[in-house]
Amino acid sequence: VQLQASGGGLVQPGDSLRLSCAASGFTFSTYYMTWGRQAPGKSLEWVSSIDTGGAKTRYANSVKGRFTISRDNAKNTLYLQMNGLKSEDTALYYCAMGNGLQYRSSQGTLVTVSS
Repeated sequence: VQLQASGGGLVQPGDSLRLSCAASGFTFSTYYMTWGRQAPGKSLEWVSSIDTGGAKTRYANSVKGRFTISRDNAKNTLYLQMNGLKSEDTALYYCAMGNGLQYRSSQGTLVTVSS
């Protein structure tokens, strides 16, 4: 199983960013997928999950209305569209196989929101 998160960067408050997660080594379309994040000095936090077909999504209250999770099963890719970014969104973002964060990418993608 390989999960490669990408798309992070340095942005200003209010900006948007789209993260991607390229998956391989398993049948992507049959697994729920999840995004999580870890801010500096804080524990890992669940952000969002999506079902196998992309119809059902869940979000942490802290990102609801600003972030959108989606997936392209033909491309084995998971996405996280992040709008209205805030300084508190600064974190390493991980993608994970399943409905939780146990089987997550070994490396995250860093999102830094700063003016």
